Amino acid sequence: MYNVVDLFAGAGGLSLGFQQTHRYCIKAAFEHNPAMQATYRRNHPNTVVYGDVRCADYAVLQKELGPVDVVIGGPPCQGFSNANRQKNTAVSQNNALVKEYIRAVLEIRPKAFVMENVSMLKSDVHRFFLSQQDLPLLESAALKVQDSYIRLLDAEYMFAGAAELIQNPAAVQLLLWPREDYQLLNVIYKAAKSSTKLSAALKKHKKNLLKTVSRYAEMGGGRIEAAGRQAFISLREYYEGRLTEDELRDRIAPAVMYQRMLQQAAEIAANNLVVDEYSLKDGLRVKIRSFSVYDYLKERLDNSLGALGYKIEARVLSAADYGAPQKRMRFVIMGLRKDISDKVQFPLPQYDPSSYRTVRDAISDLEETAPVFDVLNDTGTPIFAAPQTGGLNNELRDSDLLRNHIITRTRKTSMDRFKALKQGENFHALDQSLMINTYTDPSRTQNTIYLRLDYDQPCGTVVNVRKSMWVHPVLDRALSIREAARLQTFPDSFVFMGTKDQQYQQVGNAVPPIMARAVAECLAEQLDKIDGAHS
Repeated sequence: MYNVVDLFAGAGGLSLGFQQTHRYCIKAAFEHNPAMQATYRRNHPNTVVYGDVRCADYAVLQKELGPVDVVIGGPPCQGFSNANRQKNTAVSQNNALVKEYIRAVLEIRPKAFVMENVSMLKSDVHRFFLSQQDLPLLESAALKVQDSYIRLLDAEYMFAGAAELIQNPAAVQLLLWPREDYQLLNVIYKAAKSSTKLSAALKKHKKNLLKTVSRYAEMGGGRIEAAGRQAFISLREYYEGRLTEDELRDRIAPAVMYQRMLQQAAEIAANNLVVDEYSLKDGLRVKIRSFSVYDYLKERLDNSLGALGYKIEARVLSAADYGAPQKRMRFVIMGLRKDISDKVQFPLPQYDPSSYRTVRDAISDLEETAPVFDVLNDTGTPIFAAPQTGGLNNELRDSDLLRNHIITRTRKTSMDRFKALKQGENFHALDQSLMINTYTDPSRTQNTIYLRLDYDQPCGTVVNVRKSMWVHPVLDRALSIREAARLQTFPDSFVFMGTKDQQYQQVGNAVPPIMARAVAECLAEQLDKIDGAHS
């Protein structure tokens, strides 16, 4: 058995795949999210679960739990994924979490590591900004850097002294609002693109907004303070009936823009980024060097360590190639210590497009099992008998009771859309009359929104299907948490914990265990050969 530590473990899909090989013992897992911790503990009762990986002391861990052979994990992908690009921040804090993964490998020195992430991680789009701590890597060789720019302020909001201000961290901190105040106003600003959404947001947040007014309405100071004062006085005037929604939009915008600028400036300072230039051309922006995330990992774990480093290979793997009923593409990096191996192998595909498993293979046996609507009522539903097809659903039916077969109650507007969609169709197939009052610009809606799955095809990447409003292939209802878990290849005995949305999110974030198992089996074969040669 090879001892494993799982970093950023989530609900435990990667751990489960490794466990299913019966070749690994998951000694420890790190997961900061409480709901995901609960799920992990529920399904991996023999693993010690820790919280924030940034607090990890790996020397102490190995003294307590024994030596670690393999480090696995998937640092959060929000900073890299095209679906979650952070527009209001300069620096994704998830960059630091990737560096935490590298720290774990360097301090533990395992025989091997496996890191998975979004398929686009190796692309030129997903990059780290150069920090003061990274400068020695440039001096020693190998990172290819390029100029990147962060726009802090558009030209229409520029004022004299803006560039000097953002270079003064103390002044920036004095002008920054508490995050909850900024987020409150930003909700209104974002909603202002749609009159319907703006009205709803102003009604929903009225109490908290009016409470906040008193903190800013009498504020003195310069331009930035004046913008905040104007924004909150305008909110009060709106609620008093003295200001229209159209007038309100224009009056809150400067305060939001200035707070975004200050937040970004604070992040640049907090992350010790190397700023090469402050430009006043067409607004305010900073010039910063950046480099590929994958290049950084290679430099830290391979090039800079020489013979003491890792032989590293990377592949984009499709979950469908390994038996999952979804075309989920993940970027997998595998490394073996150079002192034990000079070659890294990846698992060969086990399926091809002509034999891919389908949505029908995964969930058709659940048609007659009615879902529940409330987590509190999820005590386990007996599964109706199904013919033994030998297919995927039989592999996953390892429990007499079905848990997490939970859906959201469907409102009339959504139900009308469900009924109008055929298998394989999405929001864009709807009649224009069914598109109104939901999205600001329906034409830009992603193809995954209101997707009715096709029974006879693998689905696309499983996300939080509650937010995306995925529809059952033949029933006019939302896809349940358990059905989404089946598409991810979680067995029915694997129980998700937390609120309904937390469970949906855990499933969407997970690594398909069946793909993780293929990687784990391939790695075990390599480690066995190495151990056999050294015995």
